[in-house]
Amino acid sequence: MFDYAQRRRRLHERMEAAGVDVLFLAPSADLEYLTGVERQIPSFGEASYAHGWVTGAFFRPGADPVFVLPRMFAAFDLREEPDGEVIVVSETDDGPAIFERAAKGMGPADTVAVGDRVWAETVLRLGSAFGYERLRTGSQLVNELRRVKTEEELATMGRAIVTVERAMAAIAPLVVPGVSMSDLVEGVEHELRASGSRCPSFTTHIFTGLGEDDFDSGAVTARSPIPSGTAVMFDFGGVVDGYCSDFGRTIYCGEPPADYRDAYEVMLAAQEAGRAAAKAGAIARDVNAACRRPIEEAGLGEHFRHRMGHGIGMDVHERPFLSTEDETPLAPGMTFTDEPSIIIPGRFSVRIEDILVIEEGGGRKLNSYPAALVAND
Repeated sequence: MFDYAQRRRRLHERMEAAGVDVLFLAPSADLEYLTGVERQIPSFGEASYAHGWVTGAFFRPGADPVFVLPRMFAAFDLREEPDGEVIVVSETDDGPAIFERAAKGMGPADTVAVGDRVWAETVLRLGSAFGYERLRTGSQLVNELRRVKTEEELATMGRAIVTVERAMAAIAPLVVPGVSMSDLVEGVEHELRASGSRCPSFTTHIFTGLGEDDFDSGAVTARSPIPSGTAVMFDFGGVVDGYCSDFGRTIYCGEPPADYRDAYEVMLAAQEAGRAAAKAGAIARDVNAACRRPIEEAGLGEHFRHRMGHGIGMDVHERPFLSTEDETPLAPGMTFTDEPSIIIPGRFSVRIEDILVIEEGGGRKLNSYPAALVAND
């Protein structure tokens, strides 16, 4: 589907410019981006194989990747044979010796970059093979390639967005007195699957606030029935062809009071201010400040406890961030969430979340789901 060879050529150029001779990546969004080798769906417990720490691939400029894979991974997790050499380590093999031969087969290397998702044992073996003083972190090399999305990538993200919007449309009418956060989570994740999502892009979170007594799908109140007069916030995402969506809406159960309606309008104004400020060349922290401004001007600044958003693509959270500390200049094709929230303890909470792509005149919203206030009587 994607031109992985072209992506690797861009990586090689970046490695040469950065003086990196070898890059090692474990299964991750970075490895999938460069080779198409899919990550496993995350699970609560860690799945492991004999010699599992060897799993990954070596990259060097001007050459095909060299994969080192335990037999179980090669037999059960590798959907298609990737481009490049594949070295399979069986259970009774000398895994450390095979890995060291593969590493030294890369040739002389003054600088060896290591991905952020590489096991500690693997890093120690790489240090033994190349020299610990030659190692450096390497995920930024690929992150900088992944930040700007092609039209093909945007179309894929659009399909991931469709899954969440269909799920929201199906579940929104169920926000009525007596429903629980657990009921809503189960419904959302069923609808995500039915709409074509491979899995949730992160743990589905449906909640009313951040206090101990609030209803929350991840807390002891998950199965408690909600009463009328409750604002329910949705935060969930889908995955299609390796790309993520991240989505949020708030639905009021009952007749919303005037102060809730006012806060909702402030939140919509904040989201629009952030979108308009998200122009090519803008600084990430300045875009975050633009999003915050309407909330602060309404006297609700202390209740915006989040950031405007984060990069998104093959990972649901990617750098850069639309946040106070991030000084990254935005470029056309970067994708971010736009997710202001107002969380007022003891009263109510409101939030909304869509995905933007950066363009010259401001952010272009990739979502089509309505943002207007919704209340179920």
